[in-house]
Amino acid sequence: MADFVAAVGLVLVIEGVIYGGFPGFARRLAAEMQDTPEHVLRYGGLAAVAAGVAIVWLVRG
Repeated sequence: MADFVAAVGLVLVIEGVIYGGFPGFARRLAAEMQDTPEHVLRYGGLAAVAAGVAIVWLVRG
């Protein structure tokens, strides 16, 4: 459980750096996502999940 909470904290740090440090980039990225087809977002999300699982597996395994 401690690892999960630490991972959530790291996600918040990364998002905070993006929104706090580069608000224009974050706004453009959000606007571009509106125009991106749903299936592209879905495949990108699944690829991110797979990469995240692989990284955790390599680091923790």
